[in-house]
This record gives sequence, structure tokens and C-alpha cells, in this order.
Amino acid sequence: MTPGQFVQETSTAGEWKRQGNRFTGRISRDSSSAPGEGPDDQGRWPVEPGRYRLVVSLACPWAHRSVIVRRLLGLEDAISLAIVDPIRDERGWRFTLDPDGRDPVLGISFLSEAYLRTDPAYDGRVTVPAIVDTLTGEVVTNDYPQITLDLSTEWTDFHKPGAPQLIPADRAEMDQLIDEIYRDVNNGVYRCGFATSQEAYEEAYDALFARLDVLEERLADREYLLGDTLREVDIRLFTTLVRFDAVYHGHFKANRQKLTEFPNLWAYARRLYQLPGFGDTVDFDQIKRHYYVTHDNINPTGIVPKGPDPRVWIS
Repeated sequence: MTPGQFVQETSTAGEWKRQGNRFTGRISRDSSSAPGEGPDDQGRWPVEPGRYRLVVSLACPWAHRSVIVRRLLGLEDAISLAIVDPIRDERGWRFTLDPDGRDPVLGISFLSEAYLRTDPAYDGRVTVPAIVDTLTGEVVTNDYPQITLDLSTEWTDFHKPGAPQLIPADRAEMDQLIDEIYRDVNNGVYRCGFATSQEAYEEAYDALFARLDVLEERLADREYLLGDTLREVDIRLFTTLVRFDAVYHGHFKANRQKLTEFPNLWAYARRLYQLPGFGDTVDFDQIKRHYYVTHDNINPTGIVPKGPDPRVWIS
């Protein structure tokens, strides 16, 4: 983490507050734009297979959601995938995993180039996931909560046969769970890790484990969070749980107990991990190298822990 990287996201009380999403365009089946055109007067881009590129880091839980949903819905041919290096330097996410250090489709070396092409005055943190229009090189959206919802609702014409219905007809219960899990768990681990005061850290820590206790009890008598059917909310929780023992427990000081010490949450996370699209999209090496090497204010030595043994997920 470069000096001051998160200054704009830290309050005077030491609490970490995640920045908003700068690009909130949507790719919608209701867009009035023709293929090849930009957004319509309501900011809706046309659904067009082969046009858009989803840029992700395999280390990032927010991006990992979109990787899983894209895979589950069978959208691999409709929306191409770009993977950045897990190590982010002062210039942001880099395409150093690609030949010559450039994305072969977008022709850029840093995701920030697409951000600045879209908004030359942008001075916030460059984030993934981002969907980039390959025709203009501009960012359509980095609105990670909406990206996965739209993959389910706007790209239905390109879903594979038998694709799961990740969004229930009545969303009220799921949306409440999503909000609670985001606040206390998904974002809560970051509020622990990036807190710069003891008070802010302990407040986030208490909220995190209080919510995990509630979820542990909820999963005592059901396979998924909403019963017997996999939903979007399960994916959102999974991408935090799969990183919990590897990085959040130690690196972010979320250490009341490990995931493996929650019987129901651990059994649930392992069940998900062993489903197609979940465990086969997890890269523990990239996850650990990103957190332990990039956040040098938290881990100045840059040493990456050897454990935990990933075989516990399938044994």
C-alpha cells in the first residue's frame, strides 16, 4: 500500500470508509441504443455479446463475485475476461500477467488508463471489477454490487441452458441480508484491517463477529442462506469467507476465531467451494500475495504466510 493510498477513505476518528463507485453506467436490455452505440439518454448501454470486457483481480473479493456469476450463468463467450496482476503498485492495477504487460484486447498496461480515458480528472482509487467497452476503451461501470445483479437480469438471452436463478422473485429478504452482510462482513473485515484507531478497529471487530454469529445460527438448519436454493447473497458471503483464514484472520486482525472454528459457516463455505464455479475460481496464491505484499503499511516486511493449507477445503 503506497503512503496515503487510503487517506481519502479514513475518517478523523480512524474509521475506514470505502469510496463510492465513480462509474455507474448499466448494460441493459432496455437500452434504446443500437449495437455499437454508446449509452442512451438514461445511461443504459446496449446488451451486446463480445463487446464488453470484465476486468478483475483474482485476489479481490468484490471482483471474485463477478467471476463466479459469469461462470455460473455461462456468460464466458458473451463477456470476455481480463485478469490483472495481484500486486498493485503506485500506478494501480497492472496487466503484467499478459504478454508485454498489456491487455491483448484493450491494449493498455494499467486499468487506470481506461479510467482516465473515461474521466481525465479522476483522482480516486482505481478499483476492480470494472467493465470496459472495447469499442471506445471507456469504463462502463465499476459499480460492483450492480454488475452481478445485471449479469443475472440483463443478459438472460445469453445464459446457458439450466443457468441458476440467482435472484428470487421476491427480493426483500435477500436484499436485507445483502445489506447486513456487506456492512458487517464484506466491508467489515476491511474496516478492521484499515482502521487507524483502536476504537474504530474494535467497533468493526465486534460488528463483524456479531454478524458471523447470527449467520452461524442461521445456517444450522439450511443449506444456503435463503433455504435450499443458491442465490446471489451466497456468492457475496462466500468470497469473504474463502479469504477469511488466509488473510483476514491474521492480516486484518479479525482473529476472535477462524472460519474453521464456526461449524456451520465452515461446512457451508466448503459446500460452496466444491461446486463448479466456486473453488475452481479461487487462487489462494494471488489472494495472499495481494494482501500481504500490497498493504505495506500493515505488513511492512512483505512476507507472505505459507499457510493455511488449502487442502482443508476439499479433504
